[in-house]
Amino acid sequence: MVKETGYYDTLGVKPSATPDEIKKAYRKLALKYHPDKNPNEGEKFKLISQAYEVLSDPKKRDLYDKCGEQAIKEGGMSGGNFSSPMDIFDMFFGGGGRMNREKRGKNVVHQLSVSLEDLYNGATRKLALQKNVICDKCEGRGGKKGAVEKCSTCKGRGIQVHVQQFGPGMVQQIQTMCSDCRGEGERINQKDRCKQCSGNKVVREKKILEVHIKKGMRDGQKIVFHDEGDQEPGLEPGDVVIVLDQRDHDVYQRQEENLIMKIEIQLVEALCGFKKTIETLDGRILAITSHPGEVIKHDHLKCIQNEGMPLLRDPFEKGLLIIQFLVAFPDNHWLPLDKLPLLESLLPPREEVMITDDIDMVELTEFDLREQSRHYRREAYQEDERPRGGVQCQTS
Repeated sequence: MVKETGYYDTLGVKPSATPDEIKKAYRKLALKYHPDKNPNEGEKFKLISQAYEVLSDPKKRDLYDKCGEQAIKEGGMSGGNFSSPMDIFDMFFGGGGRMNREKRGKNVVHQLSVSLEDLYNGATRKLALQKNVICDKCEGRGGKKGAVEKCSTCKGRGIQVHVQQFGPGMVQQIQTMCSDCRGEGERINQKDRCKQCSGNKVVREKKILEVHIKKGMRDGQKIVFHDEGDQEPGLEPGDVVIVLDQRDHDVYQRQEENLIMKIEIQLVEALCGFKKTIETLDGRILAITSHPGEVIKHDHLKCIQNEGMPLLRDPFEKGLLIIQFLVAFPDNHWLPLDKLPLLESLLPPREEVMITDDIDMVELTEFDLREQSRHYRREAYQEDERPRGGVQCQTS
C-alpha cells in the first residue's frame, strides 16, 4: 500500500508505474519546464526533479511508498547522487554537470600542418594565437567597483522569452538575446566602463605556444595545452588543443608503424639483380641489393627491419620499411627479330599449345579504356533517341 502519491502526481504517473514510465514522464516534463524555456517555472522544475530523484531510486521509492515524504527528508535526500535539479537534468540528458557547466570555458582547437619528416624525427613548432585574458585594470569587472548592475529587463538571465500565438490555442515560446544588456545579464553605465577593456571584462592578447612533436606521433593526434584557452570572469579557462595534420609525402606512405615506398626497376634488374640506394626520412643513405639468381616480380614486396616509423612509446625501436617493386618492361621491338631466338633460349620454356582446325584464330589489338567508355556512351545516347514501343496506329 502506498502511503502518499504526491511525487507520483507531480510526474503524472500511477503508483504502479514502471521505471521506464517514470523516466519517460520525467523527460517530457523536464523539457517542458526547464528554466531556459520557462524562466518563471523554476519551482515547478525543482519539484519535478525531486520527485524523479526519489522515484528513480528503488530504495528511496520503497521508503517513500511505505513512510511518505517525511521519511525521505529525514533520511537526507541531499545524500543522493544529485546535488541540484540541474544536475539531475544534465545527468539524464547527457550534459556535463553543473560544475563543468558553470566553471569551465570552451576548448580552442587548432590544426597544425606537419610533414612526415616531423613525425619521424620529432620537431618543435611555434604557434601564435590570439586569446582573451581577464582585464587587469578592472580585474574582470568591466568597470568601477559597484558600477555593475543586474539587468532589470532580463533579470540577469541574458535572454528574453516571448510568447507568440500562431493558431487557435497554439502558442510558441521564442528565446532572444536581451537587447538591453546584449546577453550579459549585467549593465554598466557608459561613463563607468573600464577604459582598457571598454566594459568587456577581457582584452585580446597574443600568445606564443611551443608545440613539441614527439617522434612517432600520428596524423590526427592531439597535443593539449591545459588552461591556455580564452579567459572569462568566473570560469576556468578551457584548453588549447593542437591537432596534427600530416601532409602527403612524395616518396613514403605511412601505415601504422611501417613505412611503404615504391621503387621502379628495369626488366634486366628484375632478372639479373640490382643495386639501389634510398634516402631515409632522417637523411641517411641505405644501399639495397638483390641476391644472384633471385627474380623480382612486378608488385613484389620486400622489407627492411627497424627502418620504419619510430614507436612513440620507444623511439629507438622502429617498424618496417616495406618496398614495393615495379618492374618496367621494355618497349615494343626493342630487340631485333633475329635476336629473339637467342633470348628465348635463355628464358624458361614457353607453354606449347596445340591448334586444331576447330579453333578460331583471332587477332589481339590495343585496348583503350577511355575510348571504349566514350563508345558505350555514344551507343547508349543513340539508343535513347530511337522511337520506343510497338506498331502505332495512325489516327485521322
